[in-house]
Amino acid sequence: MRKVAIYGKGGIGKSTTTQNTVAGLSEAGHKVMVVGCDPKADSTRLLLGGLAQRTVLDTLREEGEDVELEDVRKAGFQGSLCVESGGPEPGVGCAGRGIITSINLLEQLGAYAESEDLDYVFYDVLGDVVCGGFAMPIREGKAQEIYIVVSGEMMAMYAANNICKGIVKFAEAGGVRLGGLICNSRKTDNEKELIEALADRLGTQMIHFVPRDNMVQRAELNRQTVIEYDPKHPQADEYRALSKKIDANDMMVVPTPLDIEELEKLLIDYGIAA
Repeated sequence: MRKVAIYGKGGIGKSTTTQNTVAGLSEAGHKVMVVGCDPKADSTRLLLGGLAQRTVLDTLREEGEDVELEDVRKAGFQGSLCVESGGPEPGVGCAGRGIITSINLLEQLGAYAESEDLDYVFYDVLGDVVCGGFAMPIREGKAQEIYIVVSGEMMAMYAANNICKGIVKFAEAGGVRLGGLICNSRKTDNEKELIEALADRLGTQMIHFVPRDNMVQRAELNRQTVIEYDPKHPQADEYRALSKKIDANDMMVVPTPLDIEELEKLLIDYGIAA
C-alpha cells in the first residue's frame, strides 16, 4: 500500500487535483482510499457526486466512541473509498486535531488492514505545513510520499518551498520523501519552465504539468471529476497521465529547499518578478 499526501498553498487546487488523480487510478483498477484533511470537508465531493459526507469528527460528536468503519467511509467513483476528517465547531479548538483524530480512528477500525487490499491511501491536506496537526500525515510514517501542487505564482512557489522544509524536518524520523511537483497551471509567464527549474533546484521533478481548462470548472459544477463527467475530453487524459506517472514513479527524494533570495532570483530569471 502506498500512502500519498498532497500538499500546496491554499486555493491552488489540491482537492480538485487529488480527486481527479484518484479517479484516474480507480478507473485503471487500483483500490484507493481518500482521507480529506480539510475542515471544509470538500476533499471527496467530486468522487461522491456532491454527496455531503458526514465527517469523522461530526460522527464522533453525535455517536460517541461506538463508531463503525462504514459510518465514516463511503464508496465513490469506480469504488474509491472516501473519508472526511472534518474540523471543530467554528472558533473552537484546533482543526489540525481533526486530522490526528481521524487517522487514529481509521487505524483502530482497520481501514489500513491488509484485508482491505488497498493499493493507495491519499491524504488531501489543508494549505501549508502550519502546525503539528496539519503536518500529521508526514510524521511517523503516516504518509510515505508527498506531491506538492504548485503554479508559477510566487506565493504558490513560496508555500511549496516551505512544505519542502517540513519534509526535510520529518524525513529522518518518519521516512517521508518528496515524489515531485504537480504544476496546476495558472497560465503565468514561462510557467512550465519555471516549475521545472524549481523542481531541479529542489532536487526533484515536475511530475506533470496540468494545463488550465474550463472543463475542470464545468465538471465541478456538475459535482463530478473530469474523468467521470467527460471521459473523452483532453483534460481527462491529462489527469489519467498524472495518475499513471504517480503510479510508475520511483523518484523519492529528501528535497533541498531554497532560501528566499534564491527563490526570488529564480522568479526574476524567468521574467515573473521583472
